[in-house]
Amino acid sequence: MIEAVTAIGGTSEAASTLAEIGALLLGLGILAFAAARARFSVVPVYLCIGLVVGQGGFGLISLSQDFLDLGAQIGAILLLLLLGLEHSARDLAHAFKERRSAGFFDFAVNFIPGAALALFFGWGPLAAFALGGISYVSSSGITSELIRESGWRRSELSRRIVTILVFEDLALAPYLPLLSSLVLGLSAFAGLISVSVALMITGGILIIAYRGKAQWSRILNPDVPSALLLTVFGSALLAAGVADLAGFSGAVAAFLVGLILTGEVANTVRGRLGSLRDLFAAIFFLFFGLSTNFSDLVEVFPAVAVLVVVGVAGKFAVGWWISKDLTEKTMWIRAGAFLTPRGEFSMVIAALAGPVVLSVSLQAITLSYVFITAIIGSTVIRSIRSTFDKETK
Repeated sequence: MIEAVTAIGGTSEAASTLAEIGALLLGLGILAFAAARARFSVVPVYLCIGLVVGQGGFGLISLSQDFLDLGAQIGAILLLLLLGLEHSARDLAHAFKERRSAGFFDFAVNFIPGAALALFFGWGPLAAFALGGISYVSSSGITSELIRESGWRRSELSRRIVTILVFEDLALAPYLPLLSSLVLGLSAFAGLISVSVALMITGGILIIAYRGKAQWSRILNPDVPSALLLTVFGSALLAAGVADLAGFSGAVAAFLVGLILTGEVANTVRGRLGSLRDLFAAIFFLFFGLSTNFSDLVEVFPAVAVLVVVGVAGKFAVGWWISKDLTEKTMWIRAGAFLTPRGEFSMVIAALAGPVVLSVSLQAITLSYVFITAIIGSTVIRSIRSTFDKETK
């Protein structure tokens, strides 16, 4: 027993690292309370803290790179696993059928301009493909939180917004494997094979999820939550690891694992994994800030300013598209503000493509883009809240 306690205690270096991690998480928690009180998204706060205390800022912390890498990977896996648990194959099919015109419009006014800007600045085709995705996908986490805080969760407008988010999530299934193939430098033929396999796997799992609800509910018993938590979380990590080894996107693999599970099983896992997701998501956002340098932000600011203008305009255009038949004609403002924030998926894309795009710092662009769009979305919602709170939701 003494030897075990001694082993747990470790060296003074380990103790110092634990204290550093504890102080950092404590600070993040306090700032998260402050952000919630001010009704702003906590994601920009995490990004800024990472930027300030990292080696690119004041160099206040020097955590293990392996720890941060692993924590960030687990954070990304949990973000997409929980997203998959929030949807079902039926949701995706219904969203595609009901709002496919809005989904394609969203792609046209957000992905294409983002990619075109990268080509205009001379950053190359790979950067264009990555920046298109970064500018296209709204943050499901930030948007959902803004909807919840504003009290519009059960409104028709929020249902339409969620449909757009689901459509974007569906588009990520083929996009991320294709981006992975390009990042790995595969040939056109090998890339085609990789994407084809990814699409077949995705389609097969969607069919299983669509038809196999009862079978999965019988196999996984929600009345044993600890076993359910270990089984699902372990499956997501295993699927992500195997997928990465096979050249498939580990994040998408985790999303597909969540997509298979529905009903009471999904609800139980969400309740159990929600807090763990929040912890590792904070590490993921923190890691992103830590890996970005202040000097890079200054260098890319002119491009970010243009991207923000185009990106915000694109999401407000989508807001108008999905709300144009509603009675209240100003609903497009609220819809556009809800969809404006970019977040976790944009940073997953930048983390994937950033190391091989040498013409520009995608991580610096994405950090600035996520920060500014999150602030814009939160500010607009907060500024119009007093006007709309008097209306019937």
